[in-house]
Amino acid sequence: MHQGRLFIAMVFLLFGLCFSALAATLPSGFVETTVASGIASPTAMAIAPDGRIFVCSQTGALRVIKNGVLLTTPFLTLSVDSIGERGLLGVAFDPHFNLNHFIYLYYTVPGTPAHNRVIRFTANGDVVFAGSGRVILELNSLSAATNHNGGAVHFGPDGKLYIAVGDNANGSNAQNLSNLLGKILRLNSDGTIPSDNPFAQSPTARHEIWTLGLRNPFTFAFRGATSFMYINDVGQSTWEEINLGEAAANYGWPATEGPTNNPEYKSPVYYYGHNAGCAITGGTFYSPATPNFPSSYIGKYFFGDYCSGFIRMLDPSTAQASDFITGASEPVDIQVGADGSLYYLARGTRSVMKVRYTTNLSPVITTQPTSQLVSVGYPATFSVAASGPSPYSYQWKRNGVNITGATASSYTIASTTLSDNGAQFRVRVSNAYGSTLSSAATLSVTSDRLPVGQILTPAQGTTYFGGMVVNYSGSASDFEDGDLPASAFTWQVDFHHNTHIHPFIAATTGSKTGTFTIPNRGETSSNVFYRLILKVEDSAGLTYTVSRDILPRRANMTFATNPAGLRIALDGQNRMTPFTVTGVVGIKRAIAAPSPQTLNGLSYVFQSWSDGGAISHEISTSSVNTTYTANFIRPAVASAIHSGD
Repeated sequence: MHQGRLFIAMVFLLFGLCFSALAATLPSGFVETTVASGIASPTAMAIAPDGRIFVCSQTGALRVIKNGVLLTTPFLTLSVDSIGERGLLGVAFDPHFNLNHFIYLYYTVPGTPAHNRVIRFTANGDVVFAGSGRVILELNSLSAATNHNGGAVHFGPDGKLYIAVGDNANGSNAQNLSNLLGKILRLNSDGTIPSDNPFAQSPTARHEIWTLGLRNPFTFAFRGATSFMYINDVGQSTWEEINLGEAAANYGWPATEGPTNNPEYKSPVYYYGHNAGCAITGGTFYSPATPNFPSSYIGKYFFGDYCSGFIRMLDPSTAQASDFITGASEPVDIQVGADGSLYYLARGTRSVMKVRYTTNLSPVITTQPTSQLVSVGYPATFSVAASGPSPYSYQWKRNGVNITGATASSYTIASTTLSDNGAQFRVRVSNAYGSTLSSAATLSVTSDRLPVGQILTPAQGTTYFGGMVVNYSGSASDFEDGDLPASAFTWQVDFHHNTHIHPFIAATTGSKTGTFTIPNRGETSSNVFYRLILKVEDSAGLTYTVSRDILPRRANMTFATNPAGLRIALDGQNRMTPFTVTGVVGIKRAIAAPSPQTLNGLSYVFQSWSDGGAISHEISTSSVNTTYTANFIRPAVASAIHSGD
């Protein structure tokens, strides 16, 4: 038992080591530092006129970083639905914040159904003015799909509030002018509708709409005080897009993704394939009043990818992009401060990072060693990350004395003893231009034993289908404490897609049991699964973590036409038949039969679907392999049939 527990503990320590020791790579002359860390599930940030950084935590807290310190008390904590990609997703300061102290938030309101909301609060220093909340906009009710919420809010140079809204994983919303989903919206600061909005006089369209045809516009940005705007739209299976924001523009989703020749739709100014990334997230123009970067960077657009961990620089004049940062930890937002530094929000390390240009080429500590609490006999690892010109050399010190052979970016004590308790560790990082000494990290060693936890349900090997209710439970005990109470349990659920992770249920403490429902809408890929994670903590602060993967039930869907070779649309994307896809059982898909169509010079019109559905309808992925056939006939035959009726 002891050896098994030691192995598990080492796995998690090594995982933490690999994760924390990763350092971003920057161009020569640039260094990055950690402004603050420890922000749970960060999603977006905004920099106040006075330099404070306000960071959204998906679970509802708006945190404040002041003078480089993450304040203990949140600005406010909202009650939110944080399942999947829902939660507290956007923050913006009023252009006249110094006078009116208004701050705007975008978040998901819990309910059946849930919906997203834009609300305005008044700041009272570092906390909210109690009772100041005023709803600016209530968005459409959400389906069971928990992804594609958008959430970015920014004021434009015209003083109007722009709001990015995802399509709620239903592509048809993006082209539907009667709802607000899959759009960029434009409002006055008080929530009223500007008279010059492109659809303000329409008798049928929602007047808030400014642009349409977007899938999941996670972020957008204006260039300085100009109306020049870029919109980052997260793609489905082929392209990630940067679009030029223009009133009444239609970016074509779901009929098209990436560049298009259709004159009805506006092609992106820049796009990249899923072989290079999977989700375009943060974006900002480098146009500060007081630049810190060299002049060649002014006016460029910086954008990040959540999965690939890069931040690239796009030149609007040439539409060409080049690498700026690689190895960033899940960047989700990027901003430029009044000091001319670039700031990015790293969800992977729960940190705000600061990037600046310097002529001092000595190493800068990016991630400091952190203090450790371990049970006697277990390993302890300290690690550091630095930026600046490489290569680096390292020398670890224990209580100020060099440790022989400890010359890597991390240092591990394979088996701690009680004599290690209280020891302090730091490291000197050097390069060809100088050196710097890290802060000290303290090792605490206790004779307390690790707690042990287990997931009781769902059972190992449980598989899921869309709409399934998952009941989970666990137990935990500790040698010193006995059976651990519910307050010792923290549960988390991650949604794994391909090689990256989407948060599904943020870490929640205080219960031995719980339940969640698998969405029946949203991600349509089959290379997915859910990971249920349980962490238990004893009274000494020692933790133990265990996980269980819940894999999907899959089935094939074949799509055909009669005659063969015509097109059908699956989830808004036109494809030539026949073709087969693998889907997750219970997940809803949208199918349509474009009509009329031409094949070999002959025209055909839709007649029927093999399942009896309308020309455009939804299907739920069956538990068995299924074929769907769209039947077409020649127009003359259709006319004869109609005449016969």
